[in-house]
Amino acid sequence: MKSFDVNRVREDFPVLSRTVHGKPLVYFDTAASAQRPLAVIEATDRFYRQFNANVHRGVHTLSQEATDLYEQGRRNVAGYINAPSEREVVFTRGTTEAINLVANSYLRPKIGPGDEILITHMEHHSNIVPWQMLRDATGAELKIIPINQRGELLLDELEGMLSERVKLLAMVHVSNAMGTINPVAEVCRMAKKYDIPVLIDGAQALPHTKVDVQEIGCTFYCCSAHKMYGPTGIGALWAGEETLDAMPPWQGGGEMIEKVTFEKTTWNRLPSKFEAGTPNIAGGVGWAAAVEYMEGLGVENIAAHEHEVLEYATRRMGELEEVRIIGTAANKAGVISFTFGDVHPHDLGTIIDHYGIAIRTGHHCTMPLMQFFGVPATARASFGMYNTTEEVDVFIDALLKAREMF
Repeated sequence: MKSFDVNRVREDFPVLSRTVHGKPLVYFDTAASAQRPLAVIEATDRFYRQFNANVHRGVHTLSQEATDLYEQGRRNVAGYINAPSEREVVFTRGTTEAINLVANSYLRPKIGPGDEILITHMEHHSNIVPWQMLRDATGAELKIIPINQRGELLLDELEGMLSERVKLLAMVHVSNAMGTINPVAEVCRMAKKYDIPVLIDGAQALPHTKVDVQEIGCTFYCCSAHKMYGPTGIGALWAGEETLDAMPPWQGGGEMIEKVTFEKTTWNRLPSKFEAGTPNIAGGVGWAAAVEYMEGLGVENIAAHEHEVLEYATRRMGELEEVRIIGTAANKAGVISFTFGDVHPHDLGTIIDHYGIAIRTGHHCTMPLMQFFGVPATARASFGMYNTTEEVDVFIDALLKAREMF
């Protein structure tokens, strides 16, 4: 196993050298968006300086070079998630669009009154609202898989909800609000007994853990580049070739067509059938670099380091009587949501920002989950490969100073 030197890693992230309010930046908001290493910044800069051109169908050198750089992103993502073929990786604007693509292209033609969609109580709004819209349009039912007070799925309850009426089960791999790592492979095995397709929202999983879509056994896997140290504005939907072939296009336009007449249009091959319009080319180039950067460090090494930071932060925060941690699952990624006595999370976030510390405050696009725990919002510290236990100490000191103000 390769060694992991966090101080060396930090040198790859230029933003970490800056100050905020005269204090060194402590970036504890990776769950919202990870920072970018030089490898990603330089790859996108080099693309615009030397290779910028539209991709696919161009016969000139610049277009062909740009196409190869862009498609390397698809190849890298396919390899990262162990997809059988790069043709099964459809580029989208992000996880949200990938979920909406499945809702509208795959499920809408198959669902009607009396049918059911299952989601969990810990879903991001992006994995709630598209299914609500589909429910309202088709007369189907949307049912919620319950969780316990630790923020873990109640699998026994799920077992009783599975039936032939369920046309899709959609769930998050890693909770953005709590860090809970769900047993997605086990859920997929349970669903398979009833031939229920499973969609996994993997936005928060890819930065923190090795993902193997074949081992998981899901039907769809959705993800975003910016959560895993890549550019914003690009994500992906993975599904098996047979599944994608059977789905109609969702958006129409250039690139997704084979032949167009006024009487009829035929569709392009996968994955182009689902990629209408000019794509985020620089995003694909940057994502390729992000995957290579993570694999160069070793995903297992990154996960082990983040777990060390998580355990240390959990222990230090447990020493403060005002802290209530929301989400204490046995299996967690590097996220701690918490309340701090009677201090509103927004006030807390504003105060500790003056000490250079960036955390996220609010409902984290999980309003139903906040309601479950009886809080309007939480403060959230989320960790990436570049965070350290020393930064956790700075964070704790800032919380102690905030306590003195109330």
